[in-house]
Amino acid sequence: MSEDKDTRGRRAAAFDVRLVIAALFVLYGVVCTLMGLFGTSAEEIDRAAGININLWSGVGMLVFSAAFTAWARLRPIVVPTETGTPET
Repeated sequence: MSEDKDTRGRRAAAFDVRLVIAALFVLYGVVCTLMGLFGTSAEEIDRAAGININLWSGVGMLVFSAAFTAWARLRPIVVPTETGTPET
């Protein structure tokens, strides 16, 4: 059983760059969504051809971050464990 564990390796969950990217997109997505809901005037929406750009870009960022998080959870990076002496 311990041999199987050594050949599989360890997950690199804390150091996975996909989770860092997802966290940044969550942060920016929440800010944009809140600005779209509470900080956008009717004049600004009219200047943007009737589209609340902050709201839609924020929702898009939140969906993107959910996709990155799902990708990192479903397909984790496996770091091989070193056993024995290194080859030279």
